[in-house]
Amino acid sequence: MSSASTTDRAAAVTGAFGFTGKYIARHLLAEGCRVVTLTNHPDRADPFDGRVEARPLDFADPTGLVRSLEGVDTLYNTYWIRFEHGLSTFARAVEHTRTLIGAAQEAGVRRLVHVSITNPDPASPLPYFSGKAAVEQAIRDSRLSWAILRPAVVFGQEDILINNIAWLVRRFPVFAVPGAGEYRLQPIHADDLATLAVRVGRNTDNVTIDATGPETYTFKDLVKEIGHAVGRSPRIVSIPSGAMWALGWVLGRTVGDVTLTRDEITGLSASLLATESPPAGTTSLRRWLRENADTVGRHYASEIARHYR
Repeated sequence: MSSASTTDRAAAVTGAFGFTGKYIARHLLAEGCRVVTLTNHPDRADPFDGRVEARPLDFADPTGLVRSLEGVDTLYNTYWIRFEHGLSTFARAVEHTRTLIGAAQEAGVRRLVHVSITNPDPASPLPYFSGKAAVEQAIRDSRLSWAILRPAVVFGQEDILINNIAWLVRRFPVFAVPGAGEYRLQPIHADDLATLAVRVGRNTDNVTIDATGPETYTFKDLVKEIGHAVGRSPRIVSIPSGAMWALGWVLGRTVGDVTLTRDEITGLSASLLATESPPAGTTSLRRWLRENADTVGRHYASEIARHYR
């Protein structure tokens, strides 16, 4: 365990060179914190010009993870997987996170701020949501002080979902949605999520917060909003969930990516990306789309390329 005092201990962010982690690290640096990142992509471009120290995130080496967390006061964890790919499974993601929690305890980390998902459920038939619930329980069972944040859709310059909807809307006159498209989403901007994460990181109380944005959309209206921002009016058609998955599979083969999974369609259709809690973010997606209309959706954003290549 490190002997560093509280005042000179660092904040650690998993994936600070990625999407949500980058926003958290940016806020921490702005507050004068010493920041390290735990990463399994050490060759990824450093957006902080060396101001963030990169340390290994190797789940196969628990002792090494303890070393990576030495001198850390607060750990901000954004690690998870969107879908199973090769050896990356939801079961492994749960075990990896448990390993990280154990290493944090052994290293003397004071507090864990964990990014989860809206409506996790241990009984869910969807492994994304049941896995998130299992991780939350492991955090509650730990000796760490903790805060669990539950965002729905996170948007920003580097996001994938909103960008790729815009990419499709720019290129095709028809946009298919599974079912009626009336299920709800509450997108939160990555900067709002980071602001919340850093704020609760300073505290000591154990809290679980639904981290949703100020606007609620049906999926159909979200597509219309994106289309309006980029100057397109696609015809929105409703198709069965099975046909939607098949269409997504074909598109995925075309672009060399996984564009949509069966579980994502099921979770979306069940409105699992919305809650009844008051919003935690203030940034309007509608306004953000207008401000970024020239760039959003200009290029396809590949999940496979970002995380597995």
